[in-house]
Amino acid sequence: MKWINHGERDLLNDRWVHVTSADVELPDGRHLDHRIIRTSGPGACAVVVQNQHVLLIWRHRFITDAYGWELPHGSIRAGEDPAHAAAREAEEETGWRPGPMRHLLTVHPSPGIMTSQHLVFRADSAEHIGPPRDGFESDRVEWVLVSELQGLVEKGHIVAGTSLAALMYLVVTDAARPTSQ
Repeated sequence: MKWINHGERDLLNDRWVHVTSADVELPDGRHLDHRIIRTSGPGACAVVVQNQHVLLIWRHRFITDAYGWELPHGSIRAGEDPAHAAAREAEEETGWRPGPMRHLLTVHPSPGIMTSQHLVFRADSAEHIGPPRDGFESDRVEWVLVSELQGLVEKGHIVAGTSLAALMYLVVTDAARPTSQ
């Protein structure tokens, strides 16, 4: 059952997002005025696992007025290698420089309304290089035991979509164990 987009009109277009109103035909022939949010580009996220711990930041999100644990992530700069972007973001937000990165998974956090795509990379080690360069990103940076992740999810302390998907992937696949490079 495929939905058909018959056209769109702009509602907002700036350097971060492009919001449109789409005339969408449903499989039964009815039409729906649907919103589409197109993001400026993909994001990169770093899962850094070391000694059965994962590197997380505790941060406040003003939009939902909530605190929670998240993986470091951010935008991929024009022409930047996505794995490099994930490592750069981890270093800027945590003060830890990840070891070699490899693709773990790709997440579309809300495909029913937005085009946002997050590329998630994993490193099995990190080197502490100093305080976070982007200290405004979080209240604290911690290495959290992988065995504690499910409990943090159950308590509502991990709710950000990409972080949740990547961390639960670790738990479900037992991917926290070091892998051969």
